[in-house]
Amino acid sequence: MSDQLDLAFSALADPTRRAILTMLLEDDMAVTDVAEPFEMSLAAISKHLALLTKAGLISQEKRGRVKWCKLEPDALKQASVWMQGFGQFDPVNLDDFERFLERELPDKP
Repeated sequence: MSDQLDLAFSALADPTRRAILTMLLEDDMAVTDVAEPFEMSLAAISKHLALLTKAGLISQEKRGRVKWCKLEPDALKQASVWMQGFGQFDPVNLDDFERFLERELPDKP
């Protein structure tokens, strides 16, 4: 599971790849359509897509002469479950924390 999480978070670390995933939320897209809004070469987009595919976040298939990309939302489940483990703690109230520190730590001249 750790290797898959590493791949997923590595893929999500890049804003271009996150944008691609957002685009694929709507529907499957041809690689050329995925590349259209970005100011980079098709080869560069293909590298991003390859990394997303390796992470299992998307799948690619050839339909006729066109290569299509499809979001694989189940691939994010492991990452989501892992992150939810950190949500079990209440958020820290910084004002309360500051008051606590003032009470507990003596003033130093």
